Amino acid sequence: HRFDLAKELGADEVIDVLTEDPREKVMDLTGGRGVDIVLDCTSRAGTAPVLLGVDVLKRREGTLLIQGELAAFPDFPVKKVTEKAITIKSARGHSFRACELAVDQLASRRFPLEKLATHRYGIDQVDHAIRVLAGETDEDAIHISLMPSLVGQAGGAVVR
Repeated sequence: HRFDLAKELGADEVIDVLTEDPREKVMDLTGGRGVDIVLDCTSRAGTAPVLLGVDVLKRREGTLLIQGELAAFPDFPVKKVTEKAITIKSARGHSFRACELAVDQLASRRFPLEKLATHRYGIDQVDHAIRVLAGETDEDAIHISLMPSLVGQAGGAVVR
């Protein structure tokens, strides 16, 4: 259902990295050219998404936007980054203007972003919410919100 939702929200293509080779698929979709920009918005995925991003960026002057949550990056491919003239930018931090633009986008209702908020739990269910987010349950969550106002209601968990 995540792939269907991604397409509904505007994705042209989706890649199931569990069943497809993502590098091969990106290069196939771009006719071997690669992409102009890579945004790594993964969480706790290690170095693999960044390395994939470096590989699939176009031959010259692509941009890699990363969160930078890794404290260390052993064997970072500096040579490949410099040969491809890749610009690396941080996805952390933002300006006041960026917040204004984000609020305007949310207020426009252009995209049904509420569909991304799949689970809500009371603060008393934080342990369960973490297990759901970690994939340790059969609940398929995209985004989880902890809602202090839900404490004690319906066992503390409200799932949409």
